[in-house]
Amino acid sequence: MLMNDLENVLFTEEQIREKVKELADAISNDYRNRDLVLVGVLKGGVIFLSDLCRMIPIPHSFDMVAASSYGSETSSSGHVIITKDVELPLKGKDVLLIEDIYDTGNTLRVVKELIEVHSPRSLEICSLLWKEKSSRTDIIPIKYVGFRVPDVFVVGYGLDFNEKYRNLACIGVLKKELYK
Repeated sequence: MLMNDLENVLFTEEQIREKVKELADAISNDYRNRDLVLVGVLKGGVIFLSDLCRMIPIPHSFDMVAASSYGSETSSSGHVIITKDVELPLKGKDVLLIEDIYDTGNTLRVVKELIEVHSPRSLEICSLLWKEKSSRTDIIPIKYVGFRVPDVFVVGYGLDFNEKYRNLACIGVLKKELYK
């Protein structure tokens, strides 16, 4: 059972659901009567995007981008590869980039630059998790943050290790012996 691989649970399914609803309410208030496009970052952000977009009652569309900087490691390689661009036209639209976790900021910075090439009217970021990192030098402004987490390796709710654990309904800390 996957739950046995966790040192501890940081956020339960219920806590996540409540936080996603809180974020959806704030986004709905801020983007009422605007041309909102949510852009999720694959693969980790797909579950968060799915739940979030269903809780946003105002009209909006969504698309996905794919980027990778981890491979099979537990920390970012620093080299980001864009593997999928958006398909919807973003020019003149209000874009909200949906990310699972703000870790080093490398992937987020590259994806943000990619979206800016599409000339959106506005571009903001929503991240479910903000990892506390003292080594982060270039802070990217994030308008909507769900939870702050310590600098530990987390899995669940879309977050993975070697493509496993994404299906956990909670977010927890993976036992070190499983990846060291």
